[in-house]
Order: sequence, then structure tokens, then C-alpha cells
Amino acid sequence: MEETARPLLRTAALGVLLIVVAGTLDAQPLYVAGAAFVLVALGCLLWVVGGARGIAVSRTVGVTRAMEEEPVPVVLRVTGTRPLPTGALLDPLLPAPAPLATGRRLTRVHIDVRFARRGRKVLTSPRVAVRDPFGLMVRVARGTDVAADEVLILPRIEPVLSPSGGGDGSGSLQLGRRSSVAAEIELDGLRQAREGTPASRMYWPSLAKRGELLERRLRADSDTRPLVVLDPRGAASEDDLDAAVRATASLAVHLARAGGCALMIPGDRRPAAMDPGLVGWAHLHARLALVEGGSPPPLSGLAARRGPIVYVAARRLSRPPRALAHAPGGGRVLVIPGELAGRRAAFSVAGCLGYELSEARRGPEPAATGGAVA
Repeated sequence: MEETARPLLRTAALGVLLIVVAGTLDAQPLYVAGAAFVLVALGCLLWVVGGARGIAVSRTVGVTRAMEEEPVPVVLRVTGTRPLPTGALLDPLLPAPAPLATGRRLTRVHIDVRFARRGRKVLTSPRVAVRDPFGLMVRVARGTDVAADEVLILPRIEPVLSPSGGGDGSGSLQLGRRSSVAAEIELDGLRQAREGTPASRMYWPSLAKRGELLERRLRADSDTRPLVVLDPRGAASEDDLDAAVRATASLAVHLARAGGCALMIPGDRRPAAMDPGLVGWAHLHARLALVEGGSPPPLSGLAARRGPIVYVAARRLSRPPRALAHAPGGGRVLVIPGELAGRRAAFSVAGCLGYELSEARRGPEPAATGGAVA
């Protein structure tokens, strides 16, 4: 419904024309018709201008974050200092303009909005279109209590399934699952001994050979956990990019609940750890919602990592990327929104297929028909 006053101006012009003709031809009946048209136009003008004054429009969004396809409750309210005139509530979230409750001081509209794609959604301000009963004039008023709202739509979390779509819906991806014993440690080099270091960590051969006391430097075995890497570059379409982001989020949650993992998002210098309790996942989930297709992930540290690597690419590849060529023996998995020639998919997730990059997975083997994905 667009703002317009042309029908009203035409009606007034017709009334004036009839009055002029009546005066020219001395046709008194035309005076009545001309005056009627002018009075109708004037009355409609006063109706619309007066009715649009004092109108307030507000919108309440129930949540500021929601996953794709989840309902977002929205309440729209129109109030006036006097009874509302004829008109309609305009909002991009409405499938059609909602008529005002004419004669009342309040109009309330409840809707559930669903967004199909991730990202930040800026909701433009609602408006009220005030019109006269004859439809001669429409005036769009924004009211006095209007503000734009934002909703962050997060990528969906979907199950990891066998390629045929079988299984119980939860899926299972086995990638070097660790024992639940508290943090394993291993030797990470030597350094100068510090005061209070236990004797069991001292490196005594250095004292015997060079007279220098060193201690063993140990590190947590965190990099043996699966690492999920998102590469959003080169997507053929927005659908492929969204599918890759959904697959990344789904795999990260799946592997975290299975014992812990790490997640590498473009823009990070180091992976973010995820534990079975999903502490900190809300922040990572929000960052995935805002991922764009131009930023590459940091790949320089992949070769030094000892755990499995799940590389999620948004582009449809015909061969494994170079970043996985020298990956460790803990496992290399490529996830893409399409098929990889000459290899059998090990699992599917969020419209993407996962391939284990090992000789055992080469060849046109028949797809699995159900159960967990090994």
C-alpha cells in the first residue's frame, strides 16, 4: 500500500470543474454536484491527516538469536491518542497488510517468523497506512515509537548419517575417539629448570653431560582431538556456502559431545577447544552465522597437528586440497557439498558428503545401508 493523494486531488478538481461549468452555463444543479465532490475531498483530507497524528507503532521480537527455520515470535502494536482510523499495518514480516481495528485505540498482531538462511537479519521499521473510507488518499505514518530490530539466525545443527541416510537420526562419526581419562600429557621439549619442579620431571642427563639442569616440558594432549576446519572460499552458490557452514557446526557439536574437539573458523589464529559440555559454543555458533566466503582459514599448523582433521570446504572439489597432503596419520576427512570422484562417501551431514582420504576408501565400493558411520 503506497502513499498517494492523486484520487483525492482528481475528486477535488472534478468538483471545482463542475462549479465552473455551472457558473458558465448557469446550470444550478451542477453547483450541488461540484460542491459535494469538493466537500468529500476536503473531508477525506481531514480524516487522513487527523487520523495519522498521534499514532505509535512498536514491535517486540521474542528472541535475538534463533536457528534456521525456528519460529521467532514477533508482536506488532499500533496505538493512538484517539480511536484508530481506517488503514492497515505494514511490515515486511507480514504476508499481507494487517487491517487496523477501526474505532479502537489499540491494534495488536502476533506472528511467528521463520528465516531459512543464517546471518544477521535487520528488520526494517513497521509502518501504518492511514486511508479514508473511500480510498481517495493514503498516508503512511511511522509513528513515534519505531526502531529497527536485529535477529541473528544461526546455522542448523543436523545429524551425521550414513550416505544412504540410514541410522537412527543421530549418526556417529568415529575419529580417533579419546579416552575419558583427564588430560593426557606428553614431552614437548626441554627448558631451564624452575624452582619447585618435581624431581620426576628433571632431565638428569643434561646435568651429567653439561652441568646444566633442565626439566622436561610437558603439554596437554589437546591436539590429538579431532580438528574441524572451515574453508568458505570459492563456493559455487550461497546454498553451498550455507551447507558447508551447517556441516561445520553439526560436526563440531557431534564430535564435542563424543569426547571433545577443536574448531577453526576463518579469522582465528588458533583453534577453539570444545568440550562435551559445549562451553563457549554459543559464541562460536554466532561467529559461524556471520561467516562469509572470502576469508581463508589459517592452514599453516595443520601439518604439525597429531589428531584427526575434518576439512570442510564450501567449493566442490575434484581432488583433495593440498592442505591435507601432509596431514598426520590420525585421520584426514574431507567434507564438501558434492561428490568426490573415485571415492566412496563415509557419511553425510547437512547436505554435504564426508570422505576419508585413505586408500581404504578408494574405489567404487557400495554405499553403506545403515547404522553408524565408521
